[in-house]
Amino acid sequence: MSSRLDDELSRLVSAGVLRQYQADSIRDAADAEIDAALADPGRSRPEPAEPEPAKKGKRDKPDRPLDVTHPNALVEVLGYIGGALLLGAVALLTLANWGEMGRAARVTTGTAAAVVLLGAAVVLALLRRRAQLSSALASLGCCVAGFATYVAVEGEPGRVAGVVVALALVSVGLWWLAGSSLLVATFGILAVGVLVITADVLTPDAGSAANSAGIAGTGFIIVAFVFAMLGLVRDPVTSWSLAGAAMFSSSICWLVQERGEIMALAVGTAGPAALLVAYGRTRRSAYAVVGCAILLVIWPTALYQLTDNMGGVAIGLVVASGVLLLAVLMLSRRRSNE
Repeated sequence: MSSRLDDELSRLVSAGVLRQYQADSIRDAADAEIDAALADPGRSRPEPAEPEPAKKGKRDKPDRPLDVTHPNALVEVLGYIGGALLLGAVALLTLANWGEMGRAARVTTGTAAAVVLLGAAVVLALLRRRAQLSSALASLGCCVAGFATYVAVEGEPGRVAGVVVALALVSVGLWWLAGSSLLVATFGILAVGVLVITADVLTPDAGSAANSAGIAGTGFIIVAFVFAMLGLVRDPVTSWSLAGAAMFSSSICWLVQERGEIMALAVGTAGPAALLVAYGRTRRSAYAVVGCAILLVIWPTALYQLTDNMGGVAIGLVVASGVLLLAVLMLSRRRSNE
């Protein structure tokens, strides 16, 4: 089977157009057709049958998935459970025996788990089967590899090195595989990276937590920009929703920063505004849910810190509500004119 077909099926699965079992069925059918053609080059292909006219008053029923997809689904579920159990075992082992384990034992435990998870993901990717499971195992493996690096190096350099290693591995995974779980893992690694760089690299020893919060807030704005760009090439719904989550994290950091309420309002409004515009164009409910959730948290909190008065909060919310309702009316009128 051509890699072009496999890449197209993976893209359709990531975009939500096809389910994994449907992509597997198409892939298996293509493989069977190629095998049959190689075994008997002179055979003639059957002519496609003319579709029968649909009877009046009856709707076509969607085709049910073939029975062959049930074992595929079972294998995928077993893979998820296996990866989760391995990660849970490593977490329990390290937490219960952290004080008694030597450095070599800690490094060996984390490295072995990372090798198993990443090895399974690579094997599945090379076999071009179960792309979602491969992405999920790769996501777990990247995070565990970062933890193992931190344990091996130790201290502040270990935290930075762990983030760098995990980010490098997950970048390779994003380039090679197509799965939303890798995007989620990338967001988590970048979030940890922002906090680590803020605390261990950019914040002076005499600096206060309130001042370093602004640095972290700027870092999360950069993370939001990264995911906005990723959305152009990988799973726009997940990428841009995570960009909104990064803007929310930035707003929270600016709320901690001294006199950062205005910046928190600006960031906490710009992110949801972009998501709501995207929702108006694509009708993807995730954009609306994330955008409204950010507004409902950031606006009341920031207004209360600014005014120290519940009346000020109420007035600000009325203004925000009026702006949103006006935008809804304008968009509705524009669509009706089209």
